[in-house]
Amino acid sequence: MSQISVSNLTFAYEGSYDSIFENTSFQIDTDWRLGLIGRNGRGKTTLLKLLMGELDYRGEITTGISFDYFPPVINDMSGLTIDVIKGLIADFHEMERQMEHYSSRTDSDSVEKYGDILSRYMQLDGYIINELIAKELNKLNVAEDALLRPFSTLSNGERTKCMLGALFLKKDNFLLIDEPTNHLDYKGRQVAADYLKAKKSFILVSHDRRFLDGTIDHVLSINRGNIEVQRGNYTSWQENMDKMNSFELNENEKLKKDISRLNSAAKQTASWSDKTEKSKIGEHVGDRGFVGHKAAKMMKRSKAIEKRREDAAADKSKLLKNVETIENLRLTPLAHHSRPYIEAKDLSLLYGEKEVINKISFSLEKGERLAVRGANGSGKTSLIKLLLGGEIDHHGQLFIAKGLSFSYVSQDTSKVSGNLKDYSLSKGIGEALLKSILRKMGFDRVQFEKNMENYSEGQKKKVLIAASLCRQAHVYIWDEPLNFIDIISRGQIERLILEYEPTMIFVEHDMAFNENVATAILEL
Repeated sequence: MSQISVSNLTFAYEGSYDSIFENTSFQIDTDWRLGLIGRNGRGKTTLLKLLMGELDYRGEITTGISFDYFPPVINDMSGLTIDVIKGLIADFHEMERQMEHYSSRTDSDSVEKYGDILSRYMQLDGYIINELIAKELNKLNVAEDALLRPFSTLSNGERTKCMLGALFLKKDNFLLIDEPTNHLDYKGRQVAADYLKAKKSFILVSHDRRFLDGTIDHVLSINRGNIEVQRGNYTSWQENMDKMNSFELNENEKLKKDISRLNSAAKQTASWSDKTEKSKIGEHVGDRGFVGHKAAKMMKRSKAIEKRREDAAADKSKLLKNVETIENLRLTPLAHHSRPYIEAKDLSLLYGEKEVINKISFSLEKGERLAVRGANGSGKTSLIKLLLGGEIDHHGQLFIAKGLSFSYVSQDTSKVSGNLKDYSLSKGIGEALLKSILRKMGFDRVQFEKNMENYSEGQKKKVLIAASLCRQAHVYIWDEPLNFIDIISRGQIERLILEYEPTMIFVEHDMAFNENVATAILEL
């Protein structure tokens, strides 16, 4: 076991208005299963890039291991999956080519080089690597025939599992896993969680609470004022954070009262001091000793009050640095006279000649929240597009109430660009309202000065959700709204939905969110 030591790390992006890290220090062990937690924009992905050595920084990062980043870059997706995976583990093809080249030569230099390459090849399990890959992907429920298909033909979920398995087959590396669940359905997430729980030596960035709880044994949290490391999973970290926040809030209230009381005492002492000064020309004019003693007593009391007041203020300044200010979001859903709002009977959807959904039936009443669930490729997004008026081939019955209005959140964040002012104008929503909602979702004001191309993926997703909340609608249709969204904001969005009870259809693979929010489930 070795350690990763970070000392006085300071980093800001060029031209940025704010630093991501400022004199940050912490240590972690390399055999941990470490979860990296923090609100969007706090620097989780930036920290991983700093560990990888991709960014210049001030301070020191010390370790004796090498890092690999997930998801890795794959330049050629056309090759067979088995070849793509082997290429991620090591350059087996080049080593085999060199061994073939030197094997036909008998000079001592060639024999020595052949031996060196063979030794390395064997150290990397080159002769059994195909079997090891098949075994590893079996743990991730990837069909063996996928290895003989072009990597480009695999679903996003299959690619995620293949890349994850490949990186864990590498030797002597520490894996930095950034948001692996974004392309996994709820069953795939459980498979990946079980897989990671049997591994070690990684940092995992994920906002899925269940996924973290089933995976990690330590937490590295990027808080408002510092970075902390503690043993446990997400739930234990949240419980500790809640206790600490509660303690600090109570201490803050006590100190506020103490400071107020000491301020009153200071005013009273000052009043007594004034009276003492006046007494010098009053009834004790001839008793200089009495007046001097009283004045000294008042001075001593004044200094004691001031010292206690300074101590209380100093203690108060140490509090609340990590307490997250989580304001409640607001929503004004519209009511429609029709019952139901939407109804489908024996509805089937076609993608080309392929039937992706076969004879589903459901209805949506006012205040109901329908979670659409199914494996990747089961037609969830196609159903949403049909409900929104898209040209999707279908047959069966589909009733949508006349005049029903929708507010939509897309999976895709690629169109979130430009500045917030122009974006709000293009969407027909109020700029002030949009910014107000984003402030409540954890945006600092400085973020409003940036172009949205420089936002993190989580911040871009928050813009889409905030824009949806700006619109009054009968039905809110959200397609994987929580991808990249931090844990704190997920809870905030849950509370909003439970308080205002909007009529919704949503696709979301976060099981905790589904269980807390959905009133009905449509399995595809």
